[in-house]
Amino acid sequence: MNKPSAFLCLAAFAAITGCKTNAPSASVSTEDKAAVTAAATAKPSFMYPKTEKINHVDTYHGTQVPDPYRWLEADTAQNVAAWVKAQNEVTFDYLEKIPFREQIKQRLTKLWNYPKYGAPFREGDYYYFYKNDGLQNQAVLYRQKGLNGTPELFLDPNKLSEDGTTSLGSLAFSKDARYAVYTTSTGGSDWRDAYVLDVATGKKLADELHWIKFSGTSWHKDGFFYSRYPEPTQGSKMANKNEYHKVYYHKIGTPQSQDKLIWEAKEHPLRLLFAGTTQDEKYLILTASEGTSNNSLYVKDLSKANSPILPLVESFDKEYGVVENVGDKLIVLTNQGAPKYKLVEIDLKKPQQANWKTLVPETENVLNSASLVNGRLILNYMKDAATLVRVHDTKGKWLHDVQLPTLGTAGGFDGKKEDKTVFYTFTSFTYPSAIYQYDVATNKSTLFRKAEVDVDMDAYETKQVFYTSKDGTKVPMFITHKKGLQLNGDNPAYLYAYGGFNSAVTPGFSISRMLWLENGGVLAIANIRGGSEYGEAWHKAGMTPNKQNVFDDFIAAAEYLRDQKYTSPQKLAIAGGSNGGLLIGAVANQRPDLFKVALPAVGVMDMLRFHKFTIGWAWVPEYGSSDDPAQFQNLMKFSPIHNIKEGVNYPATLVTTADHDDRVVPAHSFKYIATLQEKGAGPNPCLIRVDVKAGHGAGKSTTAQIAEATDVWSFTFYNMGVNPYGAQ
Repeated sequence: MNKPSAFLCLAAFAAITGCKTNAPSASVSTEDKAAVTAAATAKPSFMYPKTEKINHVDTYHGTQVPDPYRWLEADTAQNVAAWVKAQNEVTFDYLEKIPFREQIKQRLTKLWNYPKYGAPFREGDYYYFYKNDGLQNQAVLYRQKGLNGTPELFLDPNKLSEDGTTSLGSLAFSKDARYAVYTTSTGGSDWRDAYVLDVATGKKLADELHWIKFSGTSWHKDGFFYSRYPEPTQGSKMANKNEYHKVYYHKIGTPQSQDKLIWEAKEHPLRLLFAGTTQDEKYLILTASEGTSNNSLYVKDLSKANSPILPLVESFDKEYGVVENVGDKLIVLTNQGAPKYKLVEIDLKKPQQANWKTLVPETENVLNSASLVNGRLILNYMKDAATLVRVHDTKGKWLHDVQLPTLGTAGGFDGKKEDKTVFYTFTSFTYPSAIYQYDVATNKSTLFRKAEVDVDMDAYETKQVFYTSKDGTKVPMFITHKKGLQLNGDNPAYLYAYGGFNSAVTPGFSISRMLWLENGGVLAIANIRGGSEYGEAWHKAGMTPNKQNVFDDFIAAAEYLRDQKYTSPQKLAIAGGSNGGLLIGAVANQRPDLFKVALPAVGVMDMLRFHKFTIGWAWVPEYGSSDDPAQFQNLMKFSPIHNIKEGVNYPATLVTTADHDDRVVPAHSFKYIATLQEKGAGPNPCLIRVDVKAGHGAGKSTTAQIAEATDVWSFTFYNMGVNPYGAQ
């Protein structure tokens, strides 16, 4: 349970981009300068597909706003499909002519081809773990009896579809480990289907559930709780607004039509409703949300027949996540009166907030999550965007810290309350994910499994710097590169950030980005405002009406890299996905002179209409809404589509999106690139790459990941004039 999830977030994007330099030499004649100036304002030598414009104008609070590409919102329409096909043909024709593209693909394939493991978790007599042999499209679930048992196949999602585009979502075992329920996603969609396995035999039962979205599955006796939407009308499931989320209980062996409705909000169709059970299955924990942060909190005693749903918090101004129960007491992670979060204890015999007891008070570091194992509270903190793990007893007393290998990100520490050991993963920019076994009683970590990657990690270094943003705010940034890098202003650099939804970007290993680093690239990760790096105050400083702070922070990061001679505007690529795609679109508009390559992935580009599609309405607390006059004015200042100017030489741009993205619908990217192709000037290409049978990013097959990374890196190197591996 813990903190509610942000539905827009993706932890990291593999996509990376670059641009070709068109700068004149140091000494040129007047005629040459004139020729260069003319070239800088010329259209590219290739022709973009013609995009029809329609005479559509919306009026917002007295202001008329043209929307000539509104027809591209009908992404299942035949004419839109034809437009996508034409755009992809131009894009791939361009990419296929890059001379070193095949070499990049071969190197990425070799880099990717190593065994990847997930941390083991115990269910009954077995330990389960995910493993990808190297180039399998989806990781396979194995199990073994005890930690020294022989692994055996339990569930292989690669067999669910021929092309590897069906992926596993959630997985939950019944308390007696007799059954397991798992969900699947087709083509990267947020829609999930659920199936039940008999654990002993591995056979699938007749149970089959559909139209599940934004939901886990939580067992109680011989069934489980889950959340779903009503079945959408034919042809509308990928784009229509999601309304009337409800919590149901499904009993094993019965059809979904007989599932029992547990909780709904008839008067509030845009609320998100979630359900989870405590490990002992005594309590059903219910939360409701009206956005991607903050929630109400309710509890139902499942040990008593027909017990009521008891409200603990009915407002939506703070966050409350239940860690576990200890008897009749709930341990809750919250930012109520603690912007960097704390742990409180709620006695359900006297649940009024006046009776809540602080177990672990707020500290100077952000408390991300907590788990209860073997009588210990294992608390995962974030200190300057890196992990700090502290252990307390159930009374809240600090006992000790967990020693981590280096500056990086640790995750896991999950287990049953009675487990004596748990597992956690550790990773950093040049530290491939390693799995550690942690003995709770002795506070001892033992390396359990480490990835072996075809890269000399000792050849690289990472530092953390703090730069100054426009308003004087100090912002942290991680910078990774080869040891001995010369700060001469001529290094290719890749700057990534997210900046929203209370989501932090922490150190993590990316095999795709190693290709960038081994070719002399600088990797910079800016922890800009809008995220959770320093708690709720840092988040709010990047929310409406303060969203411009996010863009200012990113621009300041780019200026720092330029001023410190890590790179120059002619060698700087910028990237971000989802909310980060909005970031890239906005800053490319505001400072086109500062970047050579822009790589917006699955971005929110139309800030006036985002709330009209799928789950977009949940982002209104983060961005604001065009339905509100003041917020409309603010949105118009940075909406990427609405701030592209005629005749400007924008960075070389490769937009990436997918046909099954039903979170940030591809219409955002379609309308954005159509506008950029229409209005932008200069020699830099402005292209869109539309993936098929793929979604917002989760569950993307290995084949698709390598293909996209190949194209993004090829585009980036080529437009920067950088030839990796000496390719000609």
